[in-house]
Amino acid sequence: MQTKWKVMIGVGVLASIGGGVYASIKYSQRDIVTIQTGKVIQEDLASVVTASGQINPRTYISIGAEYQGQLTEILVKEGDQVKKGQTLAKIDSTQSAADVVAQQAALSSAEADAAASEEAYKAGEENIRTLEATLARNKADLDRYDQDFKRGEQLFKSGLIPKSDYDQRVAAIEGQKAAMNEAQSRITQARAQLAQLKAQSIGSQRKIAQAQAGLNRIADILKKHEVIAPISGLVTYLPVRVGETVVPGVQNSAASTILTIADMSIVTAEVKIDETDIVNIKLGQPAQITVDAIPNKTFAGHVIEIGNTAILRSTGLAASTSNTSSQEAKDFKVVVAMDSPPDEIRPGLSCSTKITTATKANVPAIPIQALTSRTKGDLIPEKDKPINPDPATVKANKEEYQGVFVVAGTRVEFRKVQTGITGSTEIEVTSGLNAGDEIVTGSYQTIRTIKNGAVIKIDNKTPAEKKAS
Repeated sequence: MQTKWKVMIGVGVLASIGGGVYASIKYSQRDIVTIQTGKVIQEDLASVVTASGQINPRTYISIGAEYQGQLTEILVKEGDQVKKGQTLAKIDSTQSAADVVAQQAALSSAEADAAASEEAYKAGEENIRTLEATLARNKADLDRYDQDFKRGEQLFKSGLIPKSDYDQRVAAIEGQKAAMNEAQSRITQARAQLAQLKAQSIGSQRKIAQAQAGLNRIADILKKHEVIAPISGLVTYLPVRVGETVVPGVQNSAASTILTIADMSIVTAEVKIDETDIVNIKLGQPAQITVDAIPNKTFAGHVIEIGNTAILRSTGLAASTSNTSSQEAKDFKVVVAMDSPPDEIRPGLSCSTKITTATKANVPAIPIQALTSRTKGDLIPEKDKPINPDPATVKANKEEYQGVFVVAGTRVEFRKVQTGITGSTEIEVTSGLNAGDEIVTGSYQTIRTIKNGAVIKIDNKTPAEKKAS
């Protein structure tokens, strides 16, 4: 009985000693932080901006009806290649063709009237020339009669000729004066008639111009009954059929668009870039394009256009025209041209792009998750912190530093760093670290909470290794 009790007492003592040792070990390890580490390595980095959007041709035109009417012919179908100037469709033109014929007849009549007026005007000019010649002859005859009269008057006064001869000469000169007055009157009348003919000719020319303008207008209307391709390209959209009535200039009306032509020689990916990344986008930067409908293929491209207007992500409207909060997320349109678009590409296909904004070769880099921040106050040891700091000190201690925790023996120390470009998982370090330095890389919770100078235990086992052990 005594032996049994002795054994039980011994077991109890050993258990107490073991529990004390375990508790002592746990107490001594209470401030040890388990971390994961990595090394600062030299590697090539590429900064990439990823965005999504859709495939669009660089140039495309939606062709609407320019005149209301019924479609009588559609000469193409979706997927056809067309050339600039090609007739694509026809709208009923019966009335316009009749108007053209009527206006051509009006023009011909005006031209005939103008020709008749021109001939009459020329005849009037010729008549005036004839009358002026007659007046000139009459004047010459009057001068001759006047001289003859003066000689006869002297002879009559001298008694050398009879009175009858003298009276005959007086009658002759008076008759010639009357003839001259009549010729002058005819010229005045002819000139008045010529002025009237000139006015009629001008009126006829004006009628011709008006008739020609009317014919041009109606001919233009007739021309608009034929839908002509303004560019060469691919017919990508054809929503109408023969027999439907199309109307011009009605916004958002299905009947106002006849077809769409796209120039597929330059195919682009139109994507939306977040406002935080747009400052890094430059013209000519290389890009990789993937199209959802063409899996397992990547197409090269380059940036050809960068939008200057912010677009609200929720509505797609320009931020400058919206009354919503200015704090809403915004995007900018960026156009990436495909260097060698495939034949099977189609407008409207969804796509993604990766634009390389910067590259650097053989630079020090660390995992992005290792980068953290601490305030100046966080880096001061507890024993050195003042009990009642003044406001200036409190403000100074709120200054934030960017850095990483570097392994120094059994402890870690916070080290400020300057960073450069950001890759997919690593970020460049421009100062503060050297290649080969061991830094804390995990866990995420540990990096957020670990303190400067903390005692650490390194555990770089993978989850599979931990499970196996």
